[in-house]
Amino acid sequence: MSITPLDSIRRTIARRNGVADPAATSSGTAKAQGGRIENGLFPASHTAEELARIQELSQRNAGGPDSSQATRRRRERDRQPGPIHRMVNAWWNRLLGAVYGGGFSTQEAEYEDHATRLDYLWNTLGTAVWGMAFPLLTIVSTQLVGAEEAGKFSIAFVTGTLIMIACNYGARNFQVSDIDEKTSFASYQLNRWLCGALALGCGLMYSSARGYDAQMATIGLGVYLYKVIDGVADVYEGRLQQADKLYLAGMSQTLRSIGVIVVFSVALFLTRSMPIAAMAMGVAAIASLVLVTAPLALLETEKSRRVSLREVGYLFVQCAPLFGALFLFNLIESRPKFVMEGTLAYKYQLYFNALFFPAQAILLSIEFIYKPQLLRLSSIWANPRKRRRFDLIIVAVMALIVVITGACAAFMAGPGIPIMSFMYGLNFERYRTLALLMVVAGGVTAAIDFIYAIITVLRHAGDVTKIYLICFAVSVVLPVILIKLLGLMGAVVSYLAIMALLLVLLIIEYAHIRQRIERDRNPYGA
Repeated sequence: MSITPLDSIRRTIARRNGVADPAATSSGTAKAQGGRIENGLFPASHTAEELARIQELSQRNAGGPDSSQATRRRRERDRQPGPIHRMVNAWWNRLLGAVYGGGFSTQEAEYEDHATRLDYLWNTLGTAVWGMAFPLLTIVSTQLVGAEEAGKFSIAFVTGTLIMIACNYGARNFQVSDIDEKTSFASYQLNRWLCGALALGCGLMYSSARGYDAQMATIGLGVYLYKVIDGVADVYEGRLQQADKLYLAGMSQTLRSIGVIVVFSVALFLTRSMPIAAMAMGVAAIASLVLVTAPLALLETEKSRRVSLREVGYLFVQCAPLFGALFLFNLIESRPKFVMEGTLAYKYQLYFNALFFPAQAILLSIEFIYKPQLLRLSSIWANPRKRRRFDLIIVAVMALIVVITGACAAFMAGPGIPIMSFMYGLNFERYRTLALLMVVAGGVTAAIDFIYAIITVLRHAGDVTKIYLICFAVSVVLPVILIKLLGLMGAVVSYLAIMALLLVLLIIEYAHIRQRIERDRNPYGA
């Protein structure tokens, strides 16, 4: 009689267990001994459970047909879900419970409010990740598909940022300060969705007017979707801040930004197609809004009153001045990039934005410093006896801007350029002078941002509209002339010149505002 592989394994196991000749025992017989089993192959030292385990192992070693399935079932049974898996499952169960349980607003909130440390931590993290998205995505784009494609993505992102500002319509601060909810959240939602639809429509018309081909139009559509969703999500994150749960808004912003970065990078890595990656980015943003941001705001805040068309119209009127100022400023800032699009190759968009990112770091640093203190500055200004202290704070922040700008310039003059060249895989050494000029422009932009915030504290934000209009008129002409003459150098110089002009005019206007305030307070003073 032939010996099968199973017989060989059984003999080996029997020898290990002290049975000299398993064939000498009665085949197929077994006797029980106090709950243990002895059958010639396996001694009485094994229990029935141990015997079953040994037989399963021998069957798996022999290539039994059910061995892999049994092992897989056992591993699935013994495996414990990780923390992220548990969190996702809990959130999914909560969403399903809200859908089938009467709606989101009828559910009980689960997260605490007035968590100051968490507010600061997550708001800072969300803002930082959101601000780093553009630089990181341009680096990924350059490394994977080259400077030309990355330049197309860059100008689409610049346009998308303007679309996002139009979608926001300057309503976030107005919404957050509406503590008594004179305007319902439902009205804020409708207002924001209308702004988003109009902004997206304007973006598509702009693409058509520029005569983009199918590839560039698709890249623009994906980026525009992402930035419109960014703007729409802001109204839900504003609702969380309104309910004193700013940290949840920061979590939402962080998750959306990380998700977009990851999805875009993976899609571009797998396909090497910028249009596909851009559309994947837009889809990821939509998914984050539908699955996280909107449900989180509805679950964690009180149910809103019904929408009022009168309130929606009121928001359009009240937020128009602030929107106009923000949109004009960003349009002025972006004018050199739009002029470059019609004059230079797309790769120069990448070079311009890459040189701008260190300058943007100056602006973000200053905003992190002064924005948390705006309420305190308002309180100081409200006390006429503390006006000197108010002025000292302004001087201190302006001096800090000079220090940070100097430190950034020293960094770019040293290791900054080699680091940029390594990150982008391009040679930035020839643009060292432009990098220093752009850093100076970043310091000027940070000063503009701070002075405008101070004018807002003084409740005279509407007085600067004429200044923005003057600078916009200059931005229509100057970049066209300099870019045609000097190329990329002309774009950087024109940007610096326009920002410097805007800063000078703002400082002059601020001085006039202070004089008018002092004269109104003391008309007989010297």
